[in-house]
Amino acid sequence: MNFLVMSIDILSVVMTGLVSWWWVVPSNAEITKYSLLVVLAAVVGVVVFSMSGLYRSFRAQVFVAWFSSLSFSWFVLSSIVLFGLWAFKVSEDFSRLWLGSWLLLGWLVSVMWRLAAYVALNRLRSMGYNHKHVVIVGAGRLGQSLVEKIQASSWTGYQVAAFFDDNIGKQQQLIFGVQVYPAHSLQAWLQSHHIDEVWFALPLRAEKRLQQLLYDLRHSMVNIRYIPNLNSLRLLNHAPREVLGFSMLDLSMSPMSDPMQRLLKFVEDKLLSLMIILLISPLLLFLAIGVKVTSNGPVFYRQQRHGWNGESFEVLKFRSMVVHSESDGHVTQATVGDARITPFGSFLRRTSLDELPQFINVLKGDMSIVGPRPHAVAHNDYYSEQIDGYMLRHKMKPGITGWAQVNGWRGETDTLEKMQKRVEFDLWYIEHWSLWLDLKIIMMTIFKGFVHTNAR
Repeated sequence: MNFLVMSIDILSVVMTGLVSWWWVVPSNAEITKYSLLVVLAAVVGVVVFSMSGLYRSFRAQVFVAWFSSLSFSWFVLSSIVLFGLWAFKVSEDFSRLWLGSWLLLGWLVSVMWRLAAYVALNRLRSMGYNHKHVVIVGAGRLGQSLVEKIQASSWTGYQVAAFFDDNIGKQQQLIFGVQVYPAHSLQAWLQSHHIDEVWFALPLRAEKRLQQLLYDLRHSMVNIRYIPNLNSLRLLNHAPREVLGFSMLDLSMSPMSDPMQRLLKFVEDKLLSLMIILLISPLLLFLAIGVKVTSNGPVFYRQQRHGWNGESFEVLKFRSMVVHSESDGHVTQATVGDARITPFGSFLRRTSLDELPQFINVLKGDMSIVGPRPHAVAHNDYYSEQIDGYMLRHKMKPGITGWAQVNGWRGETDTLEKMQKRVEFDLWYIEHWSLWLDLKIIMMTIFKGFVHTNAR
């Protein structure tokens, strides 16, 4: 299957390059150099796709996951091609229109044929074909959750053939329609049944039992997977990796620990914020004048906030309140009908226009366009002791907008439950961050995020 997929990828890169040549390049142009380039690109493309994990089985993968990997791989391949042409000073020998049409068409063809295969295979699995039969060792809460998920996702093609557990009740021999057997009979049972994989769903404390069962299966050719019961832990971007020859499981990591993802986020922030500032500069000037003529005091409101890794910075806003002072370590949130808010400031807050100066914070590197909203230092000190995982929000730069905000969790957090929901959405964003998610949040902000009933 991997050989077939690689062959289709090579064919896709080469054929789209030749089709684009036939389509846009004058008929008298020499095809040899174009053919050589597309063949070299096809070889490099297979290497890039392989490093991105595109030749692993995408059984049980959601569409967004492999689409993101494929699109990023094509971005890398395109960058390598363009850099190579520049480095060897031969870019002038190739049509720019051909390059653009080839790379765009190649990406589109790769997406379309993989999507067709993805849909077809999922359909076949739902119909009972191309199944993988597994047994689960451990009939506890984790094992039962696995069976529920598998039975609700027939498109994955997994079928649970049996449970094996040390603690079998005399009355309960079936769980979700799956037969439960004693764990000590696992080896003998596998010898008389065709099984593709064994999944161990045992608690972390069962290390000795796991070692014993693995020893019992030392002669078996079945694939074995271990699913640690980590549901009770607060995890963030957990993933296995190897360090100094030791297998390690990351439990709490920032997605920005990856240099490539950090670079992608950096480019996104700098380019978009610069474009937006240039585009809205007349509006910024108008709002600054509006703040100045409707109230006394500075145009910008500056407040200390915690940013990436908990470091402090000054967040910028258009001032929407009358100038006032509060005791050290105390911050009073704005409420409905707050007397401190000026009439023009009320308009700024309802439309979220008071947040626009934060694009300057993005250019400075204090913030991102998308990320968890920065809270006042006093609020961080309070909620960090009240909400589990609250400070994990600072594993990414704070944002002007965020996943919590576009889902309605913005404005005054007058109850602990509201802040808990905001933190829940923030941590989900950090766990699932991608360029596509950022673009989705930006679009959601444009269409429904500026004006909201919770904005004060």
